[in-house]
Amino acid sequence: MEKNFKMLAKTMFGFEEVLAKELKDLGAQQVVTGTRNVSFFGDQGFMYKANLCLRTAIKILKPIYSFKARNDEQLYQQIRKVNWQDYFGPTTTFALDATIFSDFFNHSQYVIHKVKDAIVDQLRESTGERPSIDTLHPNFQINIHIQGDQCTLSLDSSGGSLHLRGYRTDTNIAPINEVLAAGLLLQSGWKGQSDFLDPMCGSGTFLIEAAMIACNIPANINRREFGFQHWNDYDEKLFEVIENALLKRMTNFNYTIVGYDKAPSAIAKAKENIKNANLEEFIKVSHEDFFKTEKNTSGPLHIVFNPPYDERLSIDIETFYGDIGNTLKRGYSNSVAWFITANLEALKFVGLRPSRKIKTFNGKLEARFVKYELYEGSKRRG
Repeated sequence: MEKNFKMLAKTMFGFEEVLAKELKDLGAQQVVTGTRNVSFFGDQGFMYKANLCLRTAIKILKPIYSFKARNDEQLYQQIRKVNWQDYFGPTTTFALDATIFSDFFNHSQYVIHKVKDAIVDQLRESTGERPSIDTLHPNFQINIHIQGDQCTLSLDSSGGSLHLRGYRTDTNIAPINEVLAAGLLLQSGWKGQSDFLDPMCGSGTFLIEAAMIACNIPANINRREFGFQHWNDYDEKLFEVIENALLKRMTNFNYTIVGYDKAPSAIAKAKENIKNANLEEFIKVSHEDFFKTEKNTSGPLHIVFNPPYDERLSIDIETFYGDIGNTLKRGYSNSVAWFITANLEALKFVGLRPSRKIKTFNGKLEARFVKYELYEGSKRRG
């Protein structure tokens, strides 16, 4: 039986508990939440499964060496102690990234330079060949994390960020990050239990992530590759067994997932991305102005969207957010509506009292994810 080892899943602010639940549901052991990360234990197969399935993880790191260093020479000598031939050869291209919270090291690029030198020097001395750096499309990615004088060297099993699902080729002006979209959907309580609407769907990210959650489709099933597929110990047969087993766990979805957008170009992009994700049978999009629509289903409706806030588009905030509130009050009773905005002042123009406000970030912008419960009679109360 293969031995379990420690891994670290990186995530966005506020999604630590969501990610921890995802990991526990997958079968991870010794799950511990941190700040923008969750540590856990699992075997090689679980590492493959985590990369395929986790919706709110950005990267899955495998720590391989921890040590203390207080200057660049100590750092260099410690990195040289790792037998890098165990992980990759001199013909492999690699890249480095650093996360630093230390008074001893205050420049991440300098740390990356020293770590790179140590790896290259060690491999050149042991093999006679020099590996190459490739920051755009490396075969192998390495992370160095420094907290004070405690250094942890990790292999990046994901490669590129896990928000790059593989389905999105076309985007609108400011597409929402796929990990952020999935995390917000899970925070909203979406499990595929009702009809779903994104009334300002843009390139369709919320729609696609909602369908994948509802049908229990692995988040990264459409990715072309993962970092671990370039590792010396990559087990292709094991990966295929895990992938096929996950696909057999897909479930049926008996409701509708609908997207509106008033821009024809956005609808065209959404359709292309939905097609790339193989979700055309579950998602319908149409050219509609949300402010001229009303609910057209009899049962409960789950609404999640990302309206523009003036960082992205030139709009009259007071009028626009007032129209959001009026449209919800007028035409969407028996619905739960969630939306994210980084314009905190705009919320006062909605004219509805949110039942929840969750602090989050959209990129570097501090935002709020707000919930409005729309019952019969919401219009009178509004």
